[in-house]
Amino acid sequence: MAIYLIRHGETVGNAARVVQLPDSPLSSLGVEQAQRLAERLAQQGIARIITSDFPRALVTARELGATTGASLLVEPLLRERNFGDFRGQPHSELGIDLFSSDLNPPNGEDWATFHARIDRAWKRVEALASETQGHLAVVTHALVCGSVASRHVVLQSGQVVPQRWENTSVTILDGLTPWLAKTLNCTAHLDTRSGGALV
Repeated sequence: MAIYLIRHGETVGNAARVVQLPDSPLSSLGVEQAQRLAERLAQQGIARIITSDFPRALVTARELGATTGASLLVEPLLRERNFGDFRGQPHSELGIDLFSSDLNPPNGEDWATFHARIDRAWKRVEALASETQGHLAVVTHALVCGSVASRHVVLQSGQVVPQRWENTSVTILDGLTPWLAKTLNCTAHLDTRSGGALV
């Protein structure tokens, strides 16, 4: 079996370069991306989907569920990092490095708190994967993908944890602990030249 680790489609906040609010919806492009993702994964044997409860992930997951027929489970532990008082502000006006290792957002999560939450989420994902007959899709957020890839995944030679996780990117993880990244941050389904093949 495999885990398909997926970032949600583009949001209005992504397009506007604004620090995401929890309820930021998918843009029209994001909806199209989610549909193309679902088309590409329709025949991949995904039996179950676990998703963040933020609308941008939930809508992406529902598109996938409608195409695959997979059951859907909502897991709040898979939410994006909470940037507290910075949420809703344009990146260009912050005047700080939002991803600095020592940033502690007011009323938000520091990195240690965030990683600890994702560690708990990943234990939940692994437990679900072990009891799923077929593949498991995990629909979540960019920094969650980064935390999982850097802390719970074995990368192949030449692979590095991406600085940027693309919207609706797919990372395919093989095996049951340690998880091996067969495919990393792939958006071939968005490229008409590739025919949508996951490479």
